Amino acid sequence: MISSPSAPAQSHALAIRSVSMSYGAENVLNDISVDLAPGQVLGLLGPSGCGKTTLLRLISGLLLPDAGEIEIAGGKVAVPEAGIALPPEKRGLGMVFQDYALWPHMSVARNVAFPLQMKRVGAAECKERVAKALDRVGLGAMAERRPSDLSGGQQQRVAIARAIVAEPPLVLFDEPLSNLDRELRETMVEEIADLVAELNLSAVYVTHDHSEALTLSDHVAVMRGGRIEQTASPHDLVNHPATSAVADFLRLGCLMPVARVADGWTIEGTGLVLPEGAFEGAQAQVLLPEKALRLGASGPSTLKTTVVRAQTRSTGQALTLRVTGTPHLIRLSSSSPVKAGDMLDLSFSPEDLRWFPISDQPT
Repeated sequence: MISSPSAPAQSHALAIRSVSMSYGAENVLNDISVDLAPGQVLGLLGPSGCGKTTLLRLISGLLLPDAGEIEIAGGKVAVPEAGIALPPEKRGLGMVFQDYALWPHMSVARNVAFPLQMKRVGAAECKERVAKALDRVGLGAMAERRPSDLSGGQQQRVAIARAIVAEPPLVLFDEPLSNLDRELRETMVEEIADLVAELNLSAVYVTHDHSEALTLSDHVAVMRGGRIEQTASPHDLVNHPATSAVADFLRLGCLMPVARVADGWTIEGTGLVLPEGAFEGAQAQVLLPEKALRLGASGPSTLKTTVVRAQTRSTGQALTLRVTGTPHLIRLSSSSPVKAGDMLDLSFSPEDLRWFPISDQPT
């Protein structure tokens, strides 16, 4: 039995339950579970090879899981145990690809109209909906142009218009900005965020870029080695990383090993003693969050550092500091001019540290 993905009023735009998949002997995804409420964006974030693109292909129907269950808008689209496997064209999804995937011989309007033509929507309604979709992305005046006449950012807007023209229950973004230069990418992130909010889209956004995921997503799933390491709101992800691997990938600060001593813990190589951490055993590791660090000996705890690099930015200087007695580097910004070789004190409050077991260290 195959159920339709287009059901009324659902509690989830997307529900993934215990999904696993292997390529031969290689286990690519391991027991993935995640929910997405209607009108929200889920960011799939992680390094290359973590499994995020494979998971997106499972959602789209380009691949099928070995085990588990996938629902879109309340309808089961992939349940291997029950023989349910809807093909991509039956899932009613909108998709935005990193290479735009526009047909160069077609006008902008015909590119956008393609999903409606596949659904055999009448010509008059099709024309009206294409015009509306192009207006929404600010390209209403370019309907008759060819994609080659447009800039990269405009072509990406055409791809977004095509993805939303059929009003799908879920839109999938597969690293849509990776082919754009940095300045245009930053502009497009804001534009996509505004568009997603305006249209109240339910979406899954795959990226390896931290700022894209944190800017666009209501919830972010950080993936590592075929598993979801943590799913949380951008605020909770930054302020409460569940593991040192999450903290390290998001570059939230400096991870340093600590060892137990008679009166607490010490950051190895520094002689600095910290209050008792909530760990048993003789070793742990702490995250010194960048936002908690201050130049100068003004806080309860102080580290001695040496400036390795000082790079000029429009907002001041980007500093790379080496903690004296250790190989560890700390990066932060400064409005005061310094130069390589300068010795600086770096202060923080122990309450701002994040503690992790030593076994949790990133690989």
